[in-house]
Amino acid sequence: MLPRTHCGDFSSMHIGQQVRLNGWVQTNRDHGGVIFLDVRDRSGLVQVVAHPDTPDMHKLAHSMRQQDVIEVVGEVIPRSEETINPKLPTGEIEVKISRINVLNRAETPPFMVEDDCDTSEQIRLEYRYLDLRRPKMQAYMELRHRVTHAARNYLDSQNFLEIETPILNKSTPEGARDYLVPSRVYPGSFYALPQSPQIFKQLLMVAGMDRYFQIARCFRDEDLRADRQPEFTQVDLELSFVNQEDVMAVAEGLLRAMFDAGVGIHLPESFPRITYAEAMDKYGLDRPDVRFGLELVNITELMKRVEFKVFREPAEKGGLVKVLRVPGGASALTRKQIDDYTKFVSIYGARGLAWIKVNDKDDLPGGLQSPIVKFLPEDVLRDMLAATEAENGDLLFFGAGDATVVNDALGHLRVKLGHDLNLIAEGDHRFVWVVDFPMFAWNEDEKRPEALHHPFTAPYDEDLDKFETDPLNMRSQAYDLVWNGTEIGGGSIRIHNPETQARVFRTLNISDEEAEAKFGFLLKALTYGAPPHGGLAFGLDRVLSLMVDVDSIRDVIAFPKTQKAADPMSEAPGEVADEQWKELGLRKRRMIQAND
Repeated sequence: MLPRTHCGDFSSMHIGQQVRLNGWVQTNRDHGGVIFLDVRDRSGLVQVVAHPDTPDMHKLAHSMRQQDVIEVVGEVIPRSEETINPKLPTGEIEVKISRINVLNRAETPPFMVEDDCDTSEQIRLEYRYLDLRRPKMQAYMELRHRVTHAARNYLDSQNFLEIETPILNKSTPEGARDYLVPSRVYPGSFYALPQSPQIFKQLLMVAGMDRYFQIARCFRDEDLRADRQPEFTQVDLELSFVNQEDVMAVAEGLLRAMFDAGVGIHLPESFPRITYAEAMDKYGLDRPDVRFGLELVNITELMKRVEFKVFREPAEKGGLVKVLRVPGGASALTRKQIDDYTKFVSIYGARGLAWIKVNDKDDLPGGLQSPIVKFLPEDVLRDMLAATEAENGDLLFFGAGDATVVNDALGHLRVKLGHDLNLIAEGDHRFVWVVDFPMFAWNEDEKRPEALHHPFTAPYDEDLDKFETDPLNMRSQAYDLVWNGTEIGGGSIRIHNPETQARVFRTLNISDEEAEAKFGFLLKALTYGAPPHGGLAFGLDRVLSLMVDVDSIRDVIAFPKTQKAADPMSEAPGEVADEQWKELGLRKRRMIQAND
C-alpha cells in the first residue's frame, strides 16, 4: 500500500508520483464535466480532479459533499499555468484521481467549516469538533503544542523536573471557591480540585527536588469573564535557593523560548522592573500598559491650597487628586467625547470627570477653558500647569476622591485614550515586572488585614519589625509580569521560616488551631529544614490568546466552557442518577429560588 501523503505536503517535487491522501472534502466544483475537489487535513489543502474518462470515479467524485471523509489514490500532475494558485502552498499541482474510497459520509454541517464562518459562539461550542476542523482553530491548537513543547524543552535545559501534583486535594482558602468532589469511601467528606499546585510545589522544595515545573490544570469556581475559565492551564515553576531576581531571570528565558517557538517574536534579554508604588502613582493600575505615555500626575498636596471642595476635601482627608494630561487633546477631543469619557469613568466609581483645555498657558486664567477654572486661584493654576508640564492645546482630566476610585478610573481612562488616540504602535510588545507589592491589604468588611497575594508570600527582612506595628506598610517579595497592560503571570519568594509563617497567620487573624487545621502539613514540613525557595506561574491560555490577538481565551482551548461555566457540546454540568447520590451518602435539597 502506498504511504499516506498529507494534503498540505504536496509540491512540484511530487509530480509524476503515485500518491495516497486522506482527508475531508472542503468543496466540490463541476467545471465543464471535470470535477474538482478540495481535500483538507490538518496539514493543509490540495486540489484533486476527476475526469470523465474514469466514469465510476467521476460519478463518485460528483456525489461528494462537504466534510465527507475520503481516501484518494492518484497521480500528482502540474496545474495548467492559468490555474496555478500562488496563495496556496500546494497551488502548483493537483492530484488526478485513479481511485476514491469513501471512508465516511457526513451530514450537512450546521455552519460552514471555514475560517470566515459567521455563526454564533454558542453553536461553535455545541459542535466544537467541527469548529476545531477550521484551519484557524487548528493553527491555534498547533500553536499551543509548539509553545508547551518549547516550555518543556527550555525548562529541561535548566535542570527542572516535571512532576505531577495531586488533583484531589484538601480544600484550602486561596481567594476563590473550590470545586468540591464528594468521597464515596469517606461519606460526608470532600476533595477539592486544585486552584493551583501552590502548597505541593513548596513541599517538593522541602523534599529537595530543587527545581520543579508542571503544565498544571487548575480549577476555580468563580464569576467568569472572557479571559477566565473554570478550568485552566498554567506553566508552574518552583526553585530552591533563589531570590526573586533568579526566578525572574528563569521566567524571562522561558518566555523567550515560548515566543520564539510560538509566533517568532524575539523578546529582549531582560525586562524592566517598576515597583507597585510607582505603577500606581504613574499609571493608576498595578498592570500598567507602558507602550505609551499619558502618565498620571499627583497634585493632592497642591489642592490643599484651594477652597474648591471637590478637590480640597479628598486632599485633606486621605484621598487623591490626580491629573491625566492629553497632549493635543483640546482640539483632538470633542465635547461629546469628553462627556462619553465621563460616563466611562463612572463604571469605576468616579462621580464625575473634571477637565481643563489649555488654550494659552501664559494667560491665566483666561487662557484656560473649563467650568472649574473659576474655583482655582491663579497661583495654583500656574503650579498645576508646571507640575503636569502642560502645553498649549493640551487637555487635562482630573480625578478626585477615594484613592482606589481615582486610580482605577484614571488608570482605565488612560488605557482607553491610548487606544482611541492611536498611541499604540501595531506589533509593539512591552513587558514589565511589577515588584514590591504590599504584603497586606485592608479588608473593610472584616476589619482586618488580608494577604494581597497569598499567605505564603515572604516579606522583606527589613520589614519584619512592622508585623505588629505597621503591617499595611510591609512589602512582599512578590512579582507580576505584565504584557501590554495584561498580567500574564506572577509569583513570589515563599516563607520558609516557621516563625515568620506563624506571624503572617497571626496578622491575618488566623488562630493557631485554624492554621493547623488548614495548613498543618505544610507548617510541619517547614520545621524539617525547608530551603529558601520561590516560584512563578504563567497563565498559558491567556498568553496564547494574546499571542494570536483573540478576544477570548476560549479560542485557544480545545474544549472550553462558556461564560456560565457550561459545555453546550457535552451538556456539562448535568444531573446524576439517584443511585450515585445514595452511594456518596448525599441527598438532594430543593433548590431555593431567589424569589422564594
